Amino acid sequence: MGDSSVAGALVPSVPKPEAAPSGDASTAAAAALAPAGDAGTPAAGSPQGSGAADGEGAADRDLLCPICMAVIKDAFLTACGHSFCYMCIVTHLSHKSDCPCCGHYLTKAQLYPNFLLDKVLKKISARQLAKTASPIDQFRYALQQGSDMGIKELDSLMTLIAEKKRHMEQQESETNMQILLVFLHCLRKQKLEELNEIQTDLQYIKEDISAVERHRLELYRTKERYSMKLRMLLDDPAAPKMWSSPVDKANSLFLPNSRAPLSASCPGSLQNKKLDLKAQVSHQGFQRRDALTCSDRPSSPIQSGNVMARKRRVQQQFNELQEYYLQRRRTGAQSRRQEERDIVTINKEGYHAGLEDFQSVLTTFTRYSRLRVIAELRHGDLFHSANIVSSIEFDRDDELFATAGVSKRIKVFEFSSVVNEPSDVHCPVVEMATRSKLSCLSWNKYSKNRIASSDYEGIVTVWDVQTRQSVMEYEEHEKRAWSVDFCRTEPKMLVSGSDDCKRLVKVWCTDEEASVINIDMKANICSVKYNPGSSYYVAVGSADHHIHYFDLRNTSAPVHVFGGHKKAVSYVKFLSNNELASASTDSTLRLWDVKDNCPVRTFRGHKNEKNFVGLSVNNEYIACGSETNEVFVYHKAISKPAANHRFLSSDLDDADDDPGSYFISAVCWKSDSPTMLTANSQGTIKVLVLAP
Repeated sequence: MGDSSVAGALVPSVPKPEAAPSGDASTAAAAALAPAGDAGTPAAGSPQGSGAADGEGAADRDLLCPICMAVIKDAFLTACGHSFCYMCIVTHLSHKSDCPCCGHYLTKAQLYPNFLLDKVLKKISARQLAKTASPIDQFRYALQQGSDMGIKELDSLMTLIAEKKRHMEQQESETNMQILLVFLHCLRKQKLEELNEIQTDLQYIKEDISAVERHRLELYRTKERYSMKLRMLLDDPAAPKMWSSPVDKANSLFLPNSRAPLSASCPGSLQNKKLDLKAQVSHQGFQRRDALTCSDRPSSPIQSGNVMARKRRVQQQFNELQEYYLQRRRTGAQSRRQEERDIVTINKEGYHAGLEDFQSVLTTFTRYSRLRVIAELRHGDLFHSANIVSSIEFDRDDELFATAGVSKRIKVFEFSSVVNEPSDVHCPVVEMATRSKLSCLSWNKYSKNRIASSDYEGIVTVWDVQTRQSVMEYEEHEKRAWSVDFCRTEPKMLVSGSDDCKRLVKVWCTDEEASVINIDMKANICSVKYNPGSSYYVAVGSADHHIHYFDLRNTSAPVHVFGGHKKAVSYVKFLSNNELASASTDSTLRLWDVKDNCPVRTFRGHKNEKNFVGLSVNNEYIACGSETNEVFVYHKAISKPAANHRFLSSDLDDADDDPGSYFISAVCWKSDSPTMLTANSQGTIKVLVLAP
């Protein structure tokens, strides 16, 4: 984060390793490409092979033209006894009149063809060709040299070649047919597997349709029985005495003073009430028949609009919903925590666990489509121009929330006052000044008055919100501490990560003055987070593009390293004990299963290439910021955004500022509610709620 109101904290990146010197690379390449000697050939450096090599080298040098240093072609001999290529010596003598070797006077008239050397050179060339060339090249060479061959020999040779050609074509055809047959068998196997999978999926769908229809029919039958009881109640005032079920007794409460004569309270009203209720029951019966016949006749315009909007959301994300349904249906719903189960469950006969899980996802996903602003406040003040909010955190009871950033102040606001008292400027109930810019906050979930902060000088501080004083200060980090987090199960423990040269993750205890555990990392630490269900497991987001998952009982190596991001991992957050979300400057979010150590889903739609833009999660939704000054919300089962909201820059302090330079800098859900806090680099804080 810079001193200006726009510049934000840039996510650290790993420096690229220096390239090896060109000399070393060339040496290594030469060593890799150097051919190995034949087993039967003595090495060049051995005493046995050195003499032969020297002799062959000397012989080869004698066959080279002294001018072009290539094998002599069309050898000519001079009067002084030296041999040259004809073209080489003629070209030389056109400029000088001496021998290139000995310097004696020489003219073109003193050049003589060297037939013997030409013959020797042809034999040597033929032997080399026989060693290295293919039979085709040898045959072509023989024909080019004008070898004597009769017509019968040529006919026999052509017949042999034609037969060889037919044999090779047959072999190639058989090979092609074999490859085609292998492909067809593989394709048939694949399609049969797909067919079996489709048939299995169709059976699942058929079973689920039957189960849903049965449950739907039960709902309408219950509704019909309720309507009939209401009608009987109006027809026979003494009927409630015959009903002894709790449900019927509860239904009788709809009629106040039921023991008194209905006609006594209002003469003539009984008949009107009977007619109205009969019309209502008749209307409900028509609705039931319409529903059972799959009619889409709406009961009211508002309900119709809501249903149609939810159907449109299903159609927009149909492919991903289909994939999630089949995945849940095939594998079954994953085991949920016991505390997340409903105390009172509805008996859905025939409901598969995967179908029930998918119905829950479908309900929550289609329930909301946008973010609505319910409150807004400015974080800046008259004495500080830097307004970037780097962190927002709710307290244990969601009554207070704290903000921190480059203004070097921790401000605590009362959430109900911000929401219920509309005002552009809200005064914090608590304000604490710090020595340096702040990067992260973490509120203790056990003690309401304890909050931890990390800053740009590497100091981790534990504050008492009630007394507005620091309780502990840890100064072991040598550079910026980007992240700090209190443990949920062990409230005295907290973890922090920094940019210092040792790149350490440090674990602290509020009863100790020094760190109790140090984890050495090879890259800058951007984010640390305790597993909410354990005091032993910690997730670390690093600039090396990975998430390192540690067991603090053995920190010599991580339990698992999650890889998939292409840039630095800026945030890590736990949705549950087994679900971990991560954000990266590659403009993606990823969901991981830390129990099975596998990736679950990748989320795309926002833009994040260099800044810390915030990440917050609850049981169902993931929220993050974007460098387009927007907030994005994803459902954990769908990879595309479920809703987004853009911050408007209508109140820019400087007319020259570029609205596109602002970005979201922090987000925070209010427990598991649809309400969230979000702030941008301009210092604007908004309270948003998911809406239909």
